[in-house]
Formats: sequence, C-alpha cells, structure tokens
Amino acid sequence: MTMREYDLSGARRRRSTCSNGDGGNCVEVAEGVPAVGPVCDGRVAGGSVVLAGAAAWVEPVRGMVG
Repeated sequence: MTMREYDLSGARRRRSTCSNGDGGNCVEVAEGVPAVGPVCDGRVAGGSVVLAGAAAWVEPVRGMVG
C-alpha cells in the first residue's frame, strides 16, 4: 500500500460537536480535504493527525445521528 501525503496547512479546522465546552475531549476535524477526514486533538498544537477515509465515517456518523 502506498502512503499519500496531504498538505493540511490551508485546511480549515472546526471543533467537533462531540467535544465538550470545558476544554476537554477537544476533537477537531479539518474540512476541504478531498476523500479523507483529518482528525486531531485541538489541545496539542502541531500534534498528530489521523486521516480517515470517507467510507470509514459512515458507521460512526450513523451511530451518532441515531
């Protein structure tokens, strides 16, 4: 399998609605990156980013929506 690099420097991040309001569980999702959903811990500047393919989001989102 070939690893692909993504330039996330211009990606717009937003805090997940699953994050709580007191600074804990701060999950951020970057938008505008085709075919993947970059996710990171917004409390860690420059930290690791997990790239989840679009198909990987189907079940988790279905579970949250109900």
